[in-house]
Amino acid sequence: MKRTLIAEIGTNEAILTVCGWVQDIRILKNLSFLVLRDESGVCQVTVKNLEKPFDVASLNRESVILVDGMLVPQSQSKTGKEILASRITLLNAAKVPLPLAPFDKVQADLDTRLNNRFLDLRNPRISSIFRLKSSILWGIRNFLMQNGFVEVQTPKIVASATEGGANLFNVKYFEDEAYLSQSPQLYKEILISAGVGRVFEVGPAFRAEKHNTVIHLNEFTSVDIEMAFADAEDAMRMLEGVVDSAIQNILEANRKELEILGIDLKRQPLPYPRVEFSECLKILGDAGIKHDPEEDLTPEDLRVIAGRYSGFYFITKWPASVRPFYTMPDHENPEFTNSFDLQYQEKEITSGAQRVHDPAMLRSRFASKGLNPEDFDFYLKAFEYGMPPHSGWGLGLERLAMILLGLKNIRECAIFPRDRTRLKP
Repeated sequence: MKRTLIAEIGTNEAILTVCGWVQDIRILKNLSFLVLRDESGVCQVTVKNLEKPFDVASLNRESVILVDGMLVPQSQSKTGKEILASRITLLNAAKVPLPLAPFDKVQADLDTRLNNRFLDLRNPRISSIFRLKSSILWGIRNFLMQNGFVEVQTPKIVASATEGGANLFNVKYFEDEAYLSQSPQLYKEILISAGVGRVFEVGPAFRAEKHNTVIHLNEFTSVDIEMAFADAEDAMRMLEGVVDSAIQNILEANRKELEILGIDLKRQPLPYPRVEFSECLKILGDAGIKHDPEEDLTPEDLRVIAGRYSGFYFITKWPASVRPFYTMPDHENPEFTNSFDLQYQEKEITSGAQRVHDPAMLRSRFASKGLNPEDFDFYLKAFEYGMPPHSGWGLGLERLAMILLGLKNIRECAIFPRDRTRLKP
């Protein structure tokens, strides 16, 4: 179908064809006006003396039409672009009433919007979120490719838990029991043993956590890297570069979307601050909060710590008791690890670490976590024939987008979110 995008009107011929959705209708005595919208913008369609009769009064909002017409030069329309229609063709009529009016002044609640996501996304404010999310991911991909990483795809149906614990979705896999992958961690490390050097993956991850908060999803997009001959500091520097590249890309490519959302985004100087876990305990102590040094930080703890830092910062040297089996213990104090979280205020964005590369130490770590090494034979085998030191991290794309775009609910950043209570659409 030959057509002109609304954004391109004025750069092509004066006689043109446009297609889109009818956003608004205004009927006068001898004249009618339509606001027509496509994926690139809106324009006014003026209806008068059509070549073929068309009943504008029968149109419903959000119906799809094709308009043949002539560009009106120096239009006074609020849209800035106007077409005098010569012919209107109805391509698909919208039912009435609309289950969700995407352009009503009073916004529907989030559940109603998610239940009618196809209508919700017709609003440029909502669709801008996903154009920006796409640019965030392109900035990440571009940075990693420029730094020698190879993009890979690993299985999402797995035989054993990556992180341990009970936060797993069970899957009936023919005669066997399987799980949806929590992370590509084990496969990333196997690829390091294979000599690939630097790998990354962008793919779904599944966590059967019962949290139903504004920062949790049960299916999310995970951006993971693994790099050989690297420690935790190397991984943190790569992570800083990834986040900075994502911000730079949307600043360069998405000024329109940032303006629609009213976002004043700025790059944060590198490097990001680093604070060790033990220092976090001192900050909590100064605030009168006692914390077990072998336990994870609570959301309340993190809010107190975040009061010392603005923007992004790292918490490093986490206790071994709260980190996965593959995390390398700190050589000076094995009760702590060469690990880190990237935080934005009190919100965790990324977890990462230097990994254990010695098979004997890895078996010891399995035992300390109550895991059976036999369940990980395919993984351990890769360590017994020459595994280099390596490090990496996993970043939640939706959570990063939520933070960069200043949104209050992570569900805004997932086109069709999956949480504790939502399995449709």
